[in-house]
Amino acid sequence: MALILGLESSCDETAASLVTSDRQILAHQLAGQEAAHAPFGGVVPEIAARAHVEMLAPLVAAALAEAGVKLADVDAIAATAGPGLIGGVMVGLVTGKALAMAAGKPLIAVNHLEGHALSPRLADPDLQFPYLLLLVSGGHCQLLSVEGVGRYRRLATTIDDAAGEAFDKTAKLLGLGYPGGPNVEAAAREGDPKAVPLPRPLLNSPEPHFSFAGLKSAVLRARDSGRYRDADIAASFQQAVVDCLVDRTKRALGSIAERPSALVVAGGVAANTAIRNALQGVAAAHDLPFFAPPLWLCTDNAAMIAWAGAERLAAGLTDPLDVPARARWPLDPTAEKARGAGVKA
Repeated sequence: MALILGLESSCDETAASLVTSDRQILAHQLAGQEAAHAPFGGVVPEIAARAHVEMLAPLVAAALAEAGVKLADVDAIAATAGPGLIGGVMVGLVTGKALAMAAGKPLIAVNHLEGHALSPRLADPDLQFPYLLLLVSGGHCQLLSVEGVGRYRRLATTIDDAAGEAFDKTAKLLGLGYPGGPNVEAAAREGDPKAVPLPRPLLNSPEPHFSFAGLKSAVLRARDSGRYRDADIAASFQQAVVDCLVDRTKRALGSIAERPSALVVAGGVAANTAIRNALQGVAAAHDLPFFAPPLWLCTDNAAMIAWAGAERLAAGLTDPLDVPARARWPLDPTAEKARGAGVKA
């Protein structure tokens, strides 16, 4: 059994966790930055990076104390090396390198997206490769065939904005505050999802990808029209996103030659109940098991980074101390580039 220390600092959560290779989470320490970013309606990279510098070392110490272990007891250090806000990524990765060097332990540079992709396997040992993953977060919206550790085949990506980014912008437009996703979901519970005629970009399109920029613009026009309640706009927006995610996921299921073991959703937006319920219906219609991490494991955390580190360590995948931090880091570097100037591979 291996014990992995995981560090996460890619956006606005600073986290440290200790996880064993048999799925025991011995410690989970996390410091959020909502209060610092709330006045700006979104994450300010410099503020986030400074907070990571202040918080990461105390969180590592707290995680070791919570688990009742010393750094020398750890078998490897796993740190997010990208993608993300580069200042924050550098803080976490440099800290991981220093700890690995000081303790004489292997370093594992984890792709943050791989952390999300493998997190359902931390939550449930029954999930086996290969599976179809809908990865939905603030910066990414992708469909991936997860074929094994380090083996990902991208089937679709967003050609402009991610679903989580659209949630955050909608929250800002409606004055719902930060963090946007949970606030839009809460407002949507009080609204009518059929009240506002909003577009479903690329719905029924043979093109496999996602698009949410036009939906954001439509939300702005609906708000400026003065004809609709904010709750109705939030509910209609959320339903439009659900419809797009369901349609694109169905298309992906129809395009895969090898039947996946399951349909899986992960990433921060996977905490949205309406999205989870709709995808569970898609899985049932295709006679597939459905897996989603518990809500706390959907948002950014260090347990998923530690678990990805455990999976990579078991596969013999470690990294040198000069491994770079990356603002962008595709899980499938061989995937054909999607159209769109702002596409995030």
